[in-house]
Amino acid sequence: MTVAEAPAAPGREAKRRIGRRPERVPYAVVLGGLFAMLLVSLVAATGIGPVRVPADEVGRILLHHLTGGGDSASTSDLIVWRIRFPRVLLGAVVGAGLALSGAVVQSVVRNPIADPYLLGLSSGASVGAVVVLTTGLAVLGALTLPTAAFLGAAAAMAVVLTLARQHGRLLPLRLVLVGVACAHLLGGVTSFLLTRSDSAAVQQQIIFWLLGGLSGARWESLAVPAVVVLVGTALLMLVSRRLNVLVLGEEACAALGVSATVLRRQLLILVTLLTGTVVAVSGGIGFVGLIVPHLARMLVGADHQRMLPVTVTLGALFLIWSDVAARMLISPTELPIGILTAFLGVPFFLLVMRARGLAGEEM
Repeated sequence: MTVAEAPAAPGREAKRRIGRRPERVPYAVVLGGLFAMLLVSLVAATGIGPVRVPADEVGRILLHHLTGGGDSASTSDLIVWRIRFPRVLLGAVVGAGLALSGAVVQSVVRNPIADPYLLGLSSGASVGAVVVLTTGLAVLGALTLPTAAFLGAAAAMAVVLTLARQHGRLLPLRLVLVGVACAHLLGGVTSFLLTRSDSAAVQQQIIFWLLGGLSGARWESLAVPAVVVLVGTALLMLVSRRLNVLVLGEEACAALGVSATVLRRQLLILVTLLTGTVVAVSGGIGFVGLIVPHLARMLVGADHQRMLPVTVTLGALFLIWSDVAARMLISPTELPIGILTAFLGVPFFLLVMRARGLAGEEM
């Protein structure tokens, strides 16, 4: 059974447990409103920076380029098209990818406080990136760092999947425990490599990468993560009903002829691809995959067919404006975006946990 195959619709009991929130606002209005906010944010955020560009001028520049008008020699055109718009787009892609990964991990391990960091994916990516930064390797030129980060995430997930198996099965609790252990171990490896570096400049570069940032965004760095996130979103939408069943546990999966172990493995491989790709171009940005899925569930309920598109859009919005704040709060110095998402994410998550009673609630 492949990841693209969907089972029959969940039974009456499954539907009752998954449920949909009573609609105060129609789902189409919620999703359409968020998408409209995203389009407006792409333009508005592009104009905000140490040098402000009016929104109408940003719109004219973008329209000029998107309709094949070519480059202009103006300063505003350079700022908007070459520097800020690729950064805003990358922020949207990274935010969407991290939020989507968090939603899937929470469903796979049936744990409301799970995210890609919990399974060691981000820690593995960090080790790969730090190895490149400390050794100065440049085998693939500019692609060396993102490739190493992706391979680190993939290696971490391979280890977690191997160690979490028990009698041929992948159990949610074992996945969490093994993932946490691997994340701490890889964090220690990263710290060791950092302390072994004799170059203050390299140490500063490593620290900034570990805290996350989008300052290196270029058009050429945007295509791969954008394609991966789009394809990943499409695949997950195809299996959204199976995700609903997986949340209900092993018995519900068996009753519908779904192998929970095979499905978990396939989903974790897809999450590894998503997380490794976006972390490779943005560094370690935390809390997006933790808090955004909860906000999406509060808006439209836990049904993955409805929740996943909202999660993707909210993740993009969240990181776009987090990046704007990161580059403006202490301008002209740029604040690592991971610091800002932590300041925003921790109190927000505590409020969500209190509102939803997550301390005693299953997924």
